[in-house]
Amino acid sequence: MKNVLITGGAGFIGSHVVEHFAEKYPDYQIVVMDSITYAADEEFFKDLEGRFSNVMTLRQDITDAKACKWIMEDLNIDAVLHLAAESHVDNSIESPLEFAHTNVIGTLNLLNAAKHAWEKKLGEKIFYHISTDEVYGHLGLNDHPFVESTPYDPRSPYSASKASSDHFVRAFYHTHNLPIVISNCSNNYGERQHKEKLLPKAITNLLLGKKIPVYGKGENIRDWLYVKDHVEAMDLILHTGEIGETYNIGGDSEMRNIDIVKDLITIHVTGGEANMLDSDLEKYIEFVTDRKGHDFRYAIDHEKITEELGWKPNMKIQEGLKITYNYYKNQLK
Repeated sequence: MKNVLITGGAGFIGSHVVEHFAEKYPDYQIVVMDSITYAADEEFFKDLEGRFSNVMTLRQDITDAKACKWIMEDLNIDAVLHLAAESHVDNSIESPLEFAHTNVIGTLNLLNAAKHAWEKKLGEKIFYHISTDEVYGHLGLNDHPFVESTPYDPRSPYSASKASSDHFVRAFYHTHNLPIVISNCSNNYGERQHKEKLLPKAITNLLLGKKIPVYGKGENIRDWLYVKDHVEAMDLILHTGEIGETYNIGGDSEMRNIDIVKDLITIHVTGGEANMLDSDLEKYIEFVTDRKGHDFRYAIDHEKITEELGWKPNMKIQEGLKITYNYYKNQLK
């Protein structure tokens, strides 16, 4: 493996993937492809080539089939880590066509480009598609967490677009023998996440003296995965995962939204060293109309990747929240 394409490399998760691979594998040529949407970190993207001698940046869109083709062929790409996607559920409700165009058509463009570029040397290549646990639908309070064989049941335009792209990736494996792997992860958190997401929005509002908007009663449950734990899992999957397989990546940190928000408030007020009464916490929270079709619970069973590849999450949620809080506090300064 010599030339690695990372799509969406200026986004939240993608930026951590780029740093990890550029530092750990100096013999790889890392090609970072990003269209620089509102959710990308443009300054991070601009600085990459100056920071790393083995990184090339390309401001290109995966919805441009010609761009995908010349990148795959002219740059002799050996491996693709495909992270580029529209990902905010609220935006997908308002603009579903945009999500279908980027997440489905964009993925198809990359698959077609890989198929043509690799048709005579498939055994030396790998197309790694990074997806989400939301394709599985939602869980009841006592349901077993999602496993790789859980039937798909997407319930938002975002998750429907990701489910479709997952199916196309598998179809290219079965139809064209394209060497693929897929992973489905739980809710990522950590440094450099866009402020539209729950944790950065909550932290930023706390630092600005604003109330934190919480959907409904805040009872929806998510499994929280620290972004750098996720990157370690992706590294293992890319290098040791079995072609054609899917791996679920979870953080072992199921929490109600209201509880994770309360933990952030406690970190903000006391540094996380003292408990606060609910009556004191509530002055920082504003309950707002619930999201349409808001899935109740997501949870990941990561037994497969743990047993087969030896990965497990290392970051404890309370420590991860403190790191994340301090990052946004320093950014705001």
